[in-house]
Amino acid sequence: MEKLHNQEIEQILQTELKQWQWKDDRLIRTYHFKDFKHALSFMVLCGLKCEQMDHHPDWKNVYNKVFIELYTHSLNGISSKDVELAKYMEGVYQKFMP
Repeated sequence: MEKLHNQEIEQILQTELKQWQWKDDRLIRTYHFKDFKHALSFMVLCGLKCEQMDHHPDWKNVYNKVFIELYTHSLNGISSKDVELAKYMEGVYQKFMP
């Protein structure tokens, strides 16, 4: 696993992760849900994937919002694992949309 270069990150954000931001070497996204139950369900589903990948986000929940920062601590930046997890989260989020 290698740290992604700036150009790679920019390309991914323009093409695959358009709702994500890149700040302070982290991928950042806030998800909005109907209510707390849906936000928590999202976190549980994504948390299982995080555990499977052995790659854990910095995240928190406030009622119907989930705030996420993805970052590979061992590389001090963004790696393909962060991108893979972000894509997975996008797919899970789509299941909560009307």
